[in-house]
Amino acid sequence: MLENVWFNIEYGINHVLDINGYDHVLFLMVLTVPYLFKDWKRVLVLVSMFTLGHTLSLVLAAYNVVSINGSLVEFLIPLTILIVAIYNVFTAGKKAKEQKIGILFVSTLFFGLIHGLGFAREFKMFIGRSESKLEPLLEFALGIEIAQIIIVFVVLFLGFMGQTIFRFSKRDWMMVISAIVVGLVIPMLIRSDLF
Repeated sequence: MLENVWFNIEYGINHVLDINGYDHVLFLMVLTVPYLFKDWKRVLVLVSMFTLGHTLSLVLAAYNVVSINGSLVEFLIPLTILIVAIYNVFTAGKKAKEQKIGILFVSTLFFGLIHGLGFAREFKMFIGRSESKLEPLLEFALGIEIAQIIIVFVVLFLGFMGQTIFRFSKRDWMMVISAIVVGLVIPMLIRSDLF
């Protein structure tokens, strides 16, 4: 029993940290890069909103409530990353992050829904015809949250190092990381079937 729980948690961790599925990491990078360690509560809530959206889509897919065209989702995932990265570029150095937190939370939840739909088909095969779909789903979501917290910590730590040791301004740090992510995401969009 406990073996199954850990397997599902580990599956969630590996889903996020999979080097072949780095879109999740890119999204977390652009979501986190505007913040510092002192903003950890806000970042934790944002990441949890993303996990909630991701989990909701998996629940809807697992119970056959929703089914979305895979090509559309594969296009929308890099598009959500691109939107957040470009938003960072245009708001770098401004106080917009503090003012419009409601919009940021809702959009992060929505983007989590989209990213979850990208994994829904594989997740349905993973849980198969098991009697309880909810338990493995929640354990998987816990694994996702653990992995996301690891990534967020790394991004915050690198931001701290860049801004204290290498004396990058917060604005420059946001611009550089967001621009790198834009450069990585554009080929993903071009490779999608809908482009």
